[in-house]
Amino acid sequence: MTMDRRTVLGLGGVAAAGVALAPGLTLIAAPPPDKSEASGDQRWAMLIDVTKCESNCTACTRACRQENNVPLFGDPTRDIHWIRKLEIRDKDHRRPSVSLPVLCNHCENPPCAHVCPTEATFIRKDGIVLVDKHRCIGCRYCMLACPYKARSLVYHKTEFPEGGNPNVPIRAKGVVEKCTFCVHLVDDGKQPACVQACGHAGHKAMIFGDLNDPKSEIAMRIREVKTQTIREDLGLKPHVHYQGL
Repeated sequence: MTMDRRTVLGLGGVAAAGVALAPGLTLIAAPPPDKSEASGDQRWAMLIDVTKCESNCTACTRACRQENNVPLFGDPTRDIHWIRKLEIRDKDHRRPSVSLPVLCNHCENPPCAHVCPTEATFIRKDGIVLVDKHRCIGCRYCMLACPYKARSLVYHKTEFPEGGNPNVPIRAKGVVEKCTFCVHLVDDGKQPACVQACGHAGHKAMIFGDLNDPKSEIAMRIREVKTQTIREDLGLKPHVHYQGL
């Protein structure tokens, strides 16, 4: 039996329970996504020093698109952004404006996962928040819940780009996606594409590493200098930290 996304979404709470819908027809909830692909020994996080981030530099955003095959459709209301740069100005003009890269904050208490009716959004044991595209029904509850506006719905059918990265599967129309911390690179012992690009550009404004390792560069930096997260008041415990904000 096949159903379109709207039909599945309309079933709502019935799907979660696994109950009989009609004589001879039973809808059984799928098991939750496997969260065992990573070790809980690590707690991945990112630190961005905005004093080193130049407003005219797009190295991180370009690297993200290339590494993850993220397309631009030419429609500002439909384009997909895994990382974007904002210009933050002091309304009292006491401080110079800063360029602020914003991405999924991979929160410890992510509201996107809490509101997802199909458990498509889940947290790996190492703290990386991911979307299971096979479970996502495109309801966009997670987009509404995210205070960082870090999620995008794929409105258009997309083709695999010429020269694209074969390690990242092509996206499906009608599902939500976002930054993954370049999980395919992290699992291979490498840094996310944006961090690598920022370093190659000579700015070195982005640090990525394991907070559970007290000797890691990011753990030592957070201990030694004043850092902050966006919307700390929400209690989400985001894993993207900022210095100089």
